[in-house]
Amino acid sequence: MRTIAVATLVAAVLAPAAPAPAQEYPTKPIRIVVAFVPGGATDILARLLSQRFYEAFGQVVTVENRAGAGGTIGAEVVAKSPPDGYTLLMTSASLSVNVTLYPKTSYDARKDLVPIVLVASAPLVLVVHPSVPARSVKELVAVSKKRTEGLNFGSNGAGTTSHLAAVMLNQLGGLAFTHIPYKGAGASMTAIVSGETDIAVPAVTSGRPHIAAGRLRGLAITTKRPSSVLPNLPTIDSMYPGFDIDNWFALFAPAGVPPIVVTKIHAEAVKGLQHADMKAWITREGAEPVGNSTAEFTAFFRSEIEKYAKIVKISGAMPE
Repeated sequence: MRTIAVATLVAAVLAPAAPAPAQEYPTKPIRIVVAFVPGGATDILARLLSQRFYEAFGQVVTVENRAGAGGTIGAEVVAKSPPDGYTLLMTSASLSVNVTLYPKTSYDARKDLVPIVLVASAPLVLVVHPSVPARSVKELVAVSKKRTEGLNFGSNGAGTTSHLAAVMLNQLGGLAFTHIPYKGAGASMTAIVSGETDIAVPAVTSGRPHIAAGRLRGLAITTKRPSSVLPNLPTIDSMYPGFDIDNWFALFAPAGVPPIVVTKIHAEAVKGLQHADMKAWITREGAEPVGNSTAEFTAFFRSEIEKYAKIVKISGAMPE
């Protein structure tokens, strides 16, 4: 017994310990870089989370918006920051799209960023202008095939999830459309509401008010799970199995951050998702809090990269 005890003690002494700075994390202010402009869902989630981190860690947490190039600028800032846990990235599903859409960036999201936690996930909704004689996805596909160039489809921009959702529907269901990329969700929504375009796939929160007012007709939800705010709409997956596109929001850090630091950040982020303010905002936006494990999120992120690589190549989308 004594021999075992001595061996255990020696092993404990020789085992590598986490550096003291990592064990004491955080000892200075934390910066969360948001890859998009202020006021959007990614930005608001970062600010809600920064408040939870401040309360948990007792350190100032600043939010810095570094928008541009579909989120690649903010991601690059974080990828090239010191791997100490004091610079974090809040971004969206665009990060997985950009691996293929922007192949010449100076960083590799698969190697230079560490997934920490999937914060929330929000479905998109397939909508049509009321002038389109279709009340289901299959009717829409049939109508689109009757026109030489298909129906006009307006997206938030080439390579965005709103665009790639239509490309995926074309692959699985044969939707025929002429793609019209707009500069952002606002312009795309103006076009579909005015009748300039026939089809759009906006975020649920953007489409729901227009559906309720009769300005648009909602046909289906883009995720495999139904929407909590549009429960009467079917999922596209229920008609075309395998269809699953959402707009997710997540936290990353530079590669090389000590595991103990990642664990601390992850734990407080998951706790933050249970806070009343965060839960209320996420639910109101028609999204769902996630808070999965780092391992689960890492596997999910890799699968998203593979999924969008195929769709981006099919779409022929180019960086704008």
